[in-house]
Amino acid sequence: MGLYIETHIRADLDELWARTQDPARHQRWDLRFTEIAYLPRVEGEPQRFSYSTRLLPFLTVSGTGVAAGEKERPDGSRTSALRFSSPHPLSLIAEGSGYWRYVPEAHGVRFLTGYDYRPRWGALGALGDRALFRPLMGWATAWSFDRLRLWLERGITPERALLNWLAELAVRALVLGLCLSALGTDPFLRLFGPFADTAAFLCPLLLVVGISLVLFKEPLACTPAARRCLRTPVTRTRAPRLLRTLEKPS
Repeated sequence: MGLYIETHIRADLDELWARTQDPARHQRWDLRFTEIAYLPRVEGEPQRFSYSTRLLPFLTVSGTGVAAGEKERPDGSRTSALRFSSPHPLSLIAEGSGYWRYVPEAHGVRFLTGYDYRPRWGALGALGDRALFRPLMGWATAWSFDRLRLWLERGITPERALLNWLAELAVRALVLGLCLSALGTDPFLRLFGPFADTAAFLCPLLLVVGISLVLFKEPLACTPAARRCLRTPVTRTRAPRLLRTLEKPS
């Protein structure tokens, strides 16, 4: 099953194109990549590129790909397609392909992606991909799309957006920890003095409210969130014909 992510960005189409097609800017907002670089190419041929992702401080996996774009389509939309592969033995992704679509609308651009890949390591890799890695890739893509949206709409740089997300995550973790450790304990109840019995009765309710706020409260407007993106297409979508013209990277 392929992955699909869609967001709406209130921004100029040319600026969105630039921040997604320029490798130096792309790698700033896309959580899936640590570095992206274009390779030398002959005029008229698709653009080849290399990419790397740092999984741990001491572990980086890399790969190569080929990409092409259609900047002027009859309906005013734009398309970018790519194929990629990684020979690294520790990369779960062996090869894959995908596309980006840029669809102008009245108040911005409908920006969406669809992609799929073949995991390595046989049946074990397929199981791990289905259970963990593919959902994680979907989340990372959606989170990155919202990070890009914040950059274009609000001027929040990708680096600042990451700090905002980490700070909010830390606050939520702190509140959750306090809910689980403090509520219902004798030192906490003694703070209420003569109302300690009433507080003890309300503690389970407060615990549920606190945990619900931590887990389900909408993130701050300055914090990227995967939940703001669509994860399934509203209408039927197909991969662009441009994708079929790309050869698999060697």
